[in-house]
Amino acid sequence: MPTSLATIKDRLSTHIGQELMVVAQAGRKKTTERHGILKETYPAVFVVDLDQDENSFERVSYSYTDILTQNIQIDFGDNDQDDNQ
Repeated sequence: MPTSLATIKDRLSTHIGQELMVVAQAGRKKTTERHGILKETYPAVFVVDLDQDENSFERVSYSYTDILTQNIQIDFGDNDQDDNQ
C-alpha cells in the first residue's frame, strides 16, 4: 500500500484515459460500485467520467486521501495489484 499522497497521485497519473471501477464505502456495511474512465488528476483530487448507462450524473471526484485511508478501492482491470491501493 502506498504511504504517501504523492505516490498515489503519480500512480494514478499513469492511468489517465483508462477504464476503471471504483468501490466506495457508502455507509455502514454498504458499498457503491461505479465504472468510468479516469479523466484528470489534480493536486488534491482526481476526476472520473462515469458510465452514463449506470449513473445519473456525469463525473465524480475523489481525494487521494480516500485511497490512503481505504475509503475507496480502485481496479483498472489489468490484474496489477499495485493499483488496488
